[in-house]
Amino acid sequence: MCIWALVPKEGPNGEKIPAINLGLDLLGGMYLAVEIDDPDGTLTDENMSDAIDRTLTTIRNRIDEFGVREPTVQREGDDRIVVELAGIDDPERAKAIVERTAFLQFMIVRDDDDFREFREALPRLDRAIVQAIGAENLPAAAVEEEPSPALTQLLGEAGTDTLAAVEGDSSAAADDSQQDAAGQEVPDSTQDQEAAPTQEPALRPLTGLLLESGRPGVFLIAEENVPTVSRYIELEPFKTALPRNTTLAWGITPQSTSGAAYRELYVLESEPLVTGEYLADAGPATRDPQFNQPIVPFEMTRQGARIFERGTGRNVGRLMAIVLDGRVQSAPVIRQTLSRRAQIELGSGSAFQEAQDLALVLRAGALPQPIRIVEERSIGPSLGADSIRQGRNAFLIGIIGVVIIMIWYYKIAGVMAVFALAAYVVFVLGLLAGLNATLTLPGIAGFILSIGMAVDANVLIFERIREESDAGKTARTAVDQGFEHAMSAIVDANLTTLITAAILYQFGTGPIRGFAVTLGFGIIASFFTALFVTKTFFLFYLERRGPTEELSI
Repeated sequence: MCIWALVPKEGPNGEKIPAINLGLDLLGGMYLAVEIDDPDGTLTDENMSDAIDRTLTTIRNRIDEFGVREPTVQREGDDRIVVELAGIDDPERAKAIVERTAFLQFMIVRDDDDFREFREALPRLDRAIVQAIGAENLPAAAVEEEPSPALTQLLGEAGTDTLAAVEGDSSAAADDSQQDAAGQEVPDSTQDQEAAPTQEPALRPLTGLLLESGRPGVFLIAEENVPTVSRYIELEPFKTALPRNTTLAWGITPQSTSGAAYRELYVLESEPLVTGEYLADAGPATRDPQFNQPIVPFEMTRQGARIFERGTGRNVGRLMAIVLDGRVQSAPVIRQTLSRRAQIELGSGSAFQEAQDLALVLRAGALPQPIRIVEERSIGPSLGADSIRQGRNAFLIGIIGVVIIMIWYYKIAGVMAVFALAAYVVFVLGLLAGLNATLTLPGIAGFILSIGMAVDANVLIFERIREESDAGKTARTAVDQGFEHAMSAIVDANLTTLITAAILYQFGTGPIRGFAVTLGFGIIASFFTALFVTKTFFLFYLERRGPTEELSI
């Protein structure tokens, strides 16, 4: 059975799968250490422990879905999770899947009267940005001598010059700010236009970068301006100046128009219709037969279906943004009331792999808290190959040394011990393969150490046999009593070492556990080969040579 377990198997695609799983340090791959992201320290010790346990389960589910052979996902200490992915072809993709929060929301895009309210708030938002970062820190695009046609279309005639001037009347600017903060209408455009010739260029840090998309509630931002606008959105004064029940979110992928790249900026209702909390299942990803775009079907729970049905029924004809981790995946029109089953459309420009990864993280569930990667290491296949070569060389040197010494010192008994040692190697490797254990570089060290344990057991037996033979016993009697007298010492030595290996496996992490696994398997195999295989060789030898013949030992 051990020999059969060592035969390479054939995978579903015809590829050869090695009998023994190799660890990160031998095969190459990625090492990640992640922690719960709690910068404000709001989580109690109990909540932190619960978040770690739930995060551990979610990450393990995602990795299992990802398809990595024998990954290591385990808790380390009180606040850290270690992820080891051996032999992965796309480390960045695996990393993205691990750290993705996967917080799903279905949100309504603001339009008509709601969107008009946001347009009217644009001058106030511009002023908030200027007050927060200072006029001297604004990009050149924020300063306009005259309103452009695009800006006039965006704001309307009544709102193109409602901002304070760079060096204009400060009291007037203060009055305007107070009126806006009080929710009153912006000043009359006629008065502003008459004053314009005496003003310096107006500051429009946000509105100067907005472009119409042709859809209500959706703007376009040039890709090179996305970091700037993202910085504006995160400003506290900007958040305060937003109309109530309004939030902004970016589209997931850039849109190409006339050879230029633009990112969609969505104006959303801050209260979602429903969240991923009520998601029952998702995927697998497929393609829309009509538009050939990737889609991810999903199913709600019974309670979620009722909430979803009520929400979509009230908003038929409006855009519904499907938001994952704060990014809008798609925003289809609600054409009819939706209930338990629906789908996420990713757009024709999205890769099918994105849809597969989205389905994966949705099935595995969202993380209870955002996480941050505190340590990351990548090991290349070439480095792993070097480790395998060095481990093989160490193993061969050790084996050859043991064989020479055993045969030189114990003669025929030494030859028997060498054959028993060969059986021991097959048993250990067979156990590793049969139980899907992972062999690591420290595991190779544990394997070599267990060879020493196996040799030690044979030495104890041979010395007891020699003592009995020197006492005048026959060969068969000397063998029987030698094994009997050595039994207690072998059991004690192997049992204590096995307990140590079990403790290392239970409380150790990563390489320590790999060492403990091979050491434990080696101890079990050495005990079996020393007491049963070696004795079988002795009995076979005595059967052939005669029970009264003296042993060459």
